[in-house]
Amino acid sequence: MTQPNVLWICTDQQRFDSLGSYGNEYVDTPNIDRLAERGVQFDRAFCQSPVCAPSRASFLTGRYPRTTGVRQNGQQIPEHETLVTKTLADEGYTCGLAGKLHIGPCNPRADDRPMMEKRIDDGYAEFRWSHDPNRTWPTNEYRQWLRERGEEYDPTPHPNSEHVETGVAPENMQTTWCAQKAINFVEEAADFEQPWLYSVNFFDPHHPFVAPEEYLERYEAILDEIPLPEYEEGELDDKPDFHEDYHRGAYRNPDMFPFAEMDETDHRLLRAAYWAMVDLIDDQVGRLLDALERSGQREDTLVIFMSDHGELLGDNGAYLKGPFFYEQSVRVPLIASMPGEIREGVTSDALVELVDLAPTLLDAAGVEREPGMQGESLWPTLTGDSDLDEHRDAVYAECYNAPGAHWDETRQYVTMIRTDRYKLTKLHGEDTGELYDLEADPTETENLWDAPEYADRKAQLLSDLTDRMAWTMDPLPEREAPF
Repeated sequence: MTQPNVLWICTDQQRFDSLGSYGNEYVDTPNIDRLAERGVQFDRAFCQSPVCAPSRASFLTGRYPRTTGVRQNGQQIPEHETLVTKTLADEGYTCGLAGKLHIGPCNPRADDRPMMEKRIDDGYAEFRWSHDPNRTWPTNEYRQWLRERGEEYDPTPHPNSEHVETGVAPENMQTTWCAQKAINFVEEAADFEQPWLYSVNFFDPHHPFVAPEEYLERYEAILDEIPLPEYEEGELDDKPDFHEDYHRGAYRNPDMFPFAEMDETDHRLLRAAYWAMVDLIDDQVGRLLDALERSGQREDTLVIFMSDHGELLGDNGAYLKGPFFYEQSVRVPLIASMPGEIREGVTSDALVELVDLAPTLLDAAGVEREPGMQGESLWPTLTGDSDLDEHRDAVYAECYNAPGAHWDETRQYVTMIRTDRYKLTKLHGEDTGELYDLEADPTETENLWDAPEYADRKAQLLSDLTDRMAWTMDPLPEREAPF
């Protein structure tokens, strides 16, 4: 096999159950569903952090957050870290990006922040940067594109909920811009022999929840049918205290999605807007796949669809993200497709991690992996050389100082291990955590941390967690001598 092209599509804050192929009966996602039909869908893929920057630095390097040094938003990835795009560029790939990168500080309101996140030698020859749709950086190419076309990004509050915004035409959304930049690259690259990789990094369906009216209307027509968040009154009583903090307001901010103060219309409309944003993503994925077909590159291109982490969406009594490891937070969609080269129309039940993606791409390209990589390649699973449903015994994730924690002196350092049946999280520095039996309690409502009948199980999982923390220590520098 010659080295494949790679179309790497990454959404932001998209939970696993927001696609038709993952069982969602409400969304309209025929293009991503078609991608799954022509490839491998991983039903149990997990990010290494429920927060943007640590997760992205992890899957771009194949190393865990505690290893890369990007353990929280607002940290700069060290220059010595090697992105998989850099390795591929050194091997002859032309790499490009449109949209978000976020492996460095991205707060334009800080006086000492530059006008774009600081780049290391990341391997991207084309870099169409737009961290988000807002007019906060002059280097935001999406905003420049709007200005060129005489258009505006002008969302307005929804008349029935202050938590949802509408009014931006689909053709003016950042998602559409991202796709168009990638299409331009893909069609131009068809005339050249060298392989390419393009990162399409949509900001959607990240909050604020801005949905084009024509996409939202379909859900408004069935608003009463949209399920309310899965939450039981009193379920937070036996969970760590920060759960109650985020219940009162996302990121501990009582002005941001205060669950208890939102009514049923708020909850349903917010979920509808989220799904509408996913539908727009699907339309743009369809345009990308059409461009591959039109340019004769579909069978030469490995297409990956994924997200960096999930979204609580009101489940378990909170919105957005934080030091939470519920399935909605850390379980993400992951689909890979390359007709004629990898398995088609199959679903994997294996436990996999996003840290596995970087070594997978290097295996696909026939490039030797970086010595510091910690992920386990999925390429044998994709090509049929290993069991479809076996990869890891457990998955591991970590969250250090989540969003909102910097507003006071409280910091949550939480790590997670999840097996086929059980999930344990440990709140470090306190004698507490969470333990769920996912078979008996798939909604993670009942915390079994203090349940006597689960004491032995908790002890074993805590031991397994400490093992994973040891095994994720940086393997660099390599050993050069016996002493």
